[in-house]
Amino acid sequence: MRPRLQDRVRRSDNRGWNRSTQATVTARERAIGWAREVAVDPMAVYLDTETTGLDGQAEIVDLAVIAGDGEVLLDTLIRPVRSIPLVASGIHGIRDADVADAPTWDDVFAEFGRVTQGRRIVVYNADFDKRIVSQCCARYALASPEVVWQCAMRAYAEFCAEPGQSGGFKWHRLDRAAYRFGISPGGHRALADAKVCRAVVLGMAQLVVEDAGLDDSIPF
Repeated sequence: MRPRLQDRVRRSDNRGWNRSTQATVTARERAIGWAREVAVDPMAVYLDTETTGLDGQAEIVDLAVIAGDGEVLLDTLIRPVRSIPLVASGIHGIRDADVADAPTWDDVFAEFGRVTQGRRIVVYNADFDKRIVSQCCARYALASPEVVWQCAMRAYAEFCAEPGQSGGFKWHRLDRAAYRFGISPGGHRALADAKVCRAVVLGMAQLVVEDAGLDDSIPF
């Protein structure tokens, strides 16, 4: 990983921000360099999940993995142990009836491992998806695949380099990142969002530091 996006996003205080734009340029260049590296990495894949929730009991109900060239490697609904809460269904539209005949996580796990083992997995908010995968594996006493998780959301925060309230860079939702590059949002389904994540990374890889051609009227 060059640079390591598993490290925390670079911090910058308001005083440093006002004094010089050098930190901003450095962060932006780092994000672009990472995106270009990912874009040509044959071992990179893009992943997204939809889940039953956000807590320590949450399970995956929709999973997609695509290759760097956009090939769909895995796209499946998954039947969770517990019912899908209505609040979660309201976000991704997946209900218990939709997954009634779907495989369970232990059914999907072998194929998931096959398409991800030894890979660089790029996710928009990788910390969340990594945790959810670990939770599902723990539920079935399965060992998580040995992969490198990298976060496109962290990279995009550096790419925009807008100061956040906590002193780091501001986080941006995937749909906001998509709009910046003229991409339609994925609509909270795993395959569509994995494709959008890939498109955002390619967008960062193809742009120069000066932001030429970007529509700054879009609110972020």
